[in-house]
Amino acid sequence: MNFLTQIDNLALIALLVVSGLALFLPTLSTLIGGKGLSPTEATIWMNRRKAYVFDLRAEEAFKEGHLPAAKHISAAQLGAGLEKMKLDRKHPVVLVCESGSHSRKAIGNVRQLGFSEVAILEGGVKAWKAAALPLVK
Repeated sequence: MNFLTQIDNLALIALLVVSGLALFLPTLSTLIGGKGLSPTEATIWMNRRKAYVFDLRAEEAFKEGHLPAAKHISAAQLGAGLEKMKLDRKHPVVLVCESGSHSRKAIGNVRQLGFSEVAILEGGVKAWKAAALPLVK
């Protein structure tokens, strides 16, 4: 049982624990804050999984260009607006804003409405443009 008392072994154990935590943190972040999708993953959700896409930006920004099939809904009216639409709660939802920060805050509201699979476009419309994907006007 000398293994745990040797300094070299303690350093290895500490390294093992730290690296394990570093690997687990992204998973923990996803569980707490919701799934973040890359533009490619968001496209797959939209095309293959028939995800609902909601743009939370200001109406002027939405009119300047938005993701294909995205519907505009303000972050303040998100709950009431989704209730009015009477959507199928089994379909996944992708929330979009300019950079991803406003969408992340709205995930909890959408989940409370009964949507089980909610994600954000990581990096928002900026990431979509950076990936050279088309916007609809």
